[in-house]
Amino acid sequence: MKVNTQSVNFNADQKLLDFIQKRMDKLDMFYDKVIKSDVYLKLENTSDKENKIFEARVSVPGDSFVVKKQCKSFEEGADMAVSSLERQLKKRKQKLRTHL
Repeated sequence: MKVNTQSVNFNADQKLLDFIQKRMDKLDMFYDKVIKSDVYLKLENTSDKENKIFEARVSVPGDSFVVKKQCKSFEEGADMAVSSLERQLKKRKQKLRTHL
């Protein structure tokens, strides 16, 4: 799956981008009809330690899922967002099966 990653107000290094790509690729195991996914990495200008925002939008036929997580690191945010998306995609797949 192609993951479009945009980092706002900073430049993300290649290691972080590869990590996000690897995590988002796991979603293909749970739902194979993912069209595209967009990831937005944002840094907030606060003194709070949890100033990194990871936002992911996954498009599937007829719907799209948006998850927004605020954490201490982008890796932690990616893990939390992917597990949340995983649950949502499993739920959608189950709904589609019951309607068939």
